Amino acid sequence: MTGVFKQKNPANIILLLVFGVLIKLPMFMHPHVPVNRPSDGALFNVILKFLQPTGHTNPLLYSFLAFSLLFLQAFVLTRFINTQRMMNRSNYLPGMAYLLITSLLPEWNYFSAPLLINSILLLVLSGLFRIYNQPNAKGTIFNIGLALGVAGFLFVSSLTFIVWILLALAVMRPFRLNEWLLCILGITTPFYFYAIYIFLTDKWSWQAFLPHISIGIPSLKQSEWLAASVFLLMVPFLAGGYYVQDNLRRMLINVRKGWSLLLLYLLTALLLPFVNTSGTFENWVMVMVPMAAFHGCTYLYPLKRIYPLILFWVTVAFVVTYQYFGPGW
Repeated sequence: MTGVFKQKNPANIILLLVFGVLIKLPMFMHPHVPVNRPSDGALFNVILKFLQPTGHTNPLLYSFLAFSLLFLQAFVLTRFINTQRMMNRSNYLPGMAYLLITSLLPEWNYFSAPLLINSILLLVLSGLFRIYNQPNAKGTIFNIGLALGVAGFLFVSSLTFIVWILLALAVMRPFRLNEWLLCILGITTPFYFYAIYIFLTDKWSWQAFLPHISIGIPSLKQSEWLAASVFLLMVPFLAGGYYVQDNLRRMLINVRKGWSLLLLYLLTALLLPFVNTSGTFENWVMVMVPMAAFHGCTYLYPLKRIYPLILFWVTVAFVVTYQYFGPGW
């Protein structure tokens, strides 16, 4: 299977779709109906309210939306890595890895605000990569900030990625104060129009306007299944990090900076569960995008094909066991 996805074959898109359906079949057998959470933004609550009449009678709607988002994100991530030549050959391994590792926990297959945020962050990642050596990047930088500002209305904790964007600007471009201010202006633009809306509708209050952000330690239920899932996430990630480092000297400067962006993305996403903490794993799905990129290197670079093949089938076996015979679904 890993050998098939190593090839740059347009037919692999169909194969990726079939693989995604098979590995995520329980999400259609046991559809999950999302509920409002305190950390969800006002815009996501509006989306849930709009979907509620149909979703109440047909919960499969939420499973279909969640799978569509996951597959689209896998495809966009794969296309980004191939277009920017982040690896030494074009392949579909990052998309395969994304669909595989998001199957390790059922919460990562729910229709949720963090899952929607992943789509926005992929667009932001592409925009940040484009501004490298771009003579006039003001429009792109403003759009990057605007996208993150909109994301804040879907999931308040996503505003943590302001740190990532500012660090990314420092990595990709020489420091220019006007560009940083333009980015911050883009982030605050949605809040400006929201303030106008609640003022004109006579709903103004600082509590309604300012996003609620708190810091805490998430209380998560520990189990052997969770430990195994973390193990199957971290071992390929560390191996992928080794292969990226080993091939770094052969990469172009912009590609090196691209991997730096992904690493900063990962580190920032790891902070999110500590912001507006909850007792579920849904917030951790935002870690999976950069994680899948490093996993893709683990499946691509080893000289002995047996190692990635064993890793793939062990992970698939664990996912199937967890889903059908364990407490997963």
